[in-house]
Amino acid sequence: MAFLLKTAAKPHHRHLLLLLLRRAFIAAKIKWVRDPYLDEVVSKEKNLKPLLALKNLIISAPSKTLPTAVAAVNKPHLRLPTTAHNFSHEYPSVFRVFQPKALSTPHVRLTPQAVAIHNEELAIHASPERRQEAAERLAKLLMLAGARRLPLRVIDCFRYDLGLPDNYITGLCCDFPEYFQICTGNNPEILNLELISWRENLAFSVMEKRAMNTSSDFRKGMRIAFPMYFSRGFDLKEKVKDWLDEWQNLPYISPYENGFHLNPHSDQAEKWAVAVLHELLSLMVSKKTERENIFCLGEYLGFGSRLKKALVRYTGIFYVSNKIRTQTVVLREAYRKDFLIENHPLMGMRHRYIHLMNKSKKRRRYQNADFLNKSKMDCKLGNQTVSHGRRVIERAG
Repeated sequence: MAFLLKTAAKPHHRHLLLLLLRRAFIAAKIKWVRDPYLDEVVSKEKNLKPLLALKNLIISAPSKTLPTAVAAVNKPHLRLPTTAHNFSHEYPSVFRVFQPKALSTPHVRLTPQAVAIHNEELAIHASPERRQEAAERLAKLLMLAGARRLPLRVIDCFRYDLGLPDNYITGLCCDFPEYFQICTGNNPEILNLELISWRENLAFSVMEKRAMNTSSDFRKGMRIAFPMYFSRGFDLKEKVKDWLDEWQNLPYISPYENGFHLNPHSDQAEKWAVAVLHELLSLMVSKKTERENIFCLGEYLGFGSRLKKALVRYTGIFYVSNKIRTQTVVLREAYRKDFLIENHPLMGMRHRYIHLMNKSKKRRRYQNADFLNKSKMDCKLGNQTVSHGRRVIERAG
């Protein structure tokens, strides 16, 4: 392609060639190929978010117990896949259902194992080092917004994936008054979180930091290529490869710079949108988030359909999994098969909760197996008793 561009001496010829190549890319059908490893990353966290939400609700109660009826009322907020009573019974290694008094309403509390993990999780959130990291991740999210502010409802979409505590407003932001303040915008009924001043030391993306470490002549706007990893069986057409090589060679505009002045239909604007999405996922402790969260932020910032197009076109950078009744966007480079390369301590805690959940499943399987074996044995004994009775009757006859 570089040879063709050199031969296009006249500027309008060069522009036409680039336009045709771009159209060729747009017209090319990009086949979605399933990645079993990244699907497993998403699948193994099935029911983890509702489980943690219920756990936090129980812990917030003064008695550290909760009537199942209260949990049932909060089912939509907790996003429980079934009734609160059934969900608690489904994970006996995490929850214990009991009746405080005879004929009273069933209550639910945490098991000692779950309480121990919860306390370790609190210790991580309380660590000065982790609190500083969390504050910086939140600040960088606000810096991606350009205006340095976002509605709390938008931030809440990313609270879990950013690794923020449940009470991040009172428990984190209030401890960093030099960073954050609550404010209102044009609509006084909508509360926003605002970064008080631009933090220049944070205005470098993961991609730029990587380039600093590998290049002695780093400068803003230099050419930086995104790492790409495709699922096994993915076949990229030659014309798309050529276009992609040219696209990777475009200048890298930092996601912390305002790129809305660029022609929204240009390749340069598209690379900036990919940079914003790449940096957003890099801020997440699990390097993934639900697609709807991304669209919620994109809609508020005015990206329109550009982030959606980025997910469809750049499947070597982003993978969209359809597991666990939602669509989850995963940053491919952050994983080797199904292992997270940079494992944040909070992810270690979440894996321990998953271990408890899996113990519950194994226990149920064993109990079901014992029940089936006992049923078969009872049937066998019953058949033997019937046969013996028949023989006695026949002899008597």
